Amino acid sequence: MSFKLTEEQLMIQSMVRDLARTKFAPKAMERDKTKEFPAENLKKLGELGLMGMMVPAEYGGSGANTVSYVLALAEVAYACASTAVVMSVHNSIVCESILRYGTQEQKKHYLGKLATGEIIGAFALTEPNAGSDPSRQTTKAVFDGDSYIINGRKRFTTTGKNAGLIIVTAKTDEEKRHRGISAFLVKQDSPGFTVGPLEDKMGLRASDTVDLIFEDCRVAAEDRLGNEGDGFRGVCTLLQETPQRRQRRREPEIVQGRLVAQRHRQR
Repeated sequence: MSFKLTEEQLMIQSMVRDLARTKFAPKAMERDKTKEFPAENLKKLGELGLMGMMVPAEYGGSGANTVSYVLALAEVAYACASTAVVMSVHNSIVCESILRYGTQEQKKHYLGKLATGEIIGAFALTEPNAGSDPSRQTTKAVFDGDSYIINGRKRFTTTGKNAGLIIVTAKTDEEKRHRGISAFLVKQDSPGFTVGPLEDKMGLRASDTVDLIFEDCRVAAEDRLGNEGDGFRGVCTLLQETPQRRQRRREPEIVQGRLVAQRHRQR
């Protein structure tokens, strides 16, 4: 069975390939040595609408389809893997989470800034003693008046140092175990929030990986993402849908998307 890319998809692929190989690739090795965050690369991606590719136009995004996103991400990754990691978490997890679980106010307030690259998104789930089993996390969020007070520590957070907005999971009801985990939108400048030292990784070093420390970090109740207790379910759904199940929701693109990705791996 043969599938052809549309003219629009070919145009996106060509545009991103030219950008990535002429602007990103020449500095990729040096960035990996120095751990310099690829802020310039992300700014260029934002100017082209590539930081909110599948965000609908009504929220300031490009409204692109899955295949276009796969093509763009593959071209960026070919030139600079660190930039692609940031782009992927930003688009696939942060923008998608707000788009799916956010209120209208949250979508209007955050998605436009994320789609243009004005702010970069990160996702904080893993903890020192809770990696593959997120239900073991110990970070807590206690409701207090019109806000939540978060205490705990997250580990191996991609873009944690340079993100302007971070989706953080925390337990709001310990007795309910995984059903008591909620998600919150935490701004980088939130009081009680600090960033740990950079991990000295073997690769992808321009993409910062850090611990995030929350010490009586107060987050407005309006910045809870979804209902209380929906954090675990939402996280699992998104991670499982990246990329397989998510593409099923975007039929008939799924088969074409897989074939495109396979061609890039074989290239």
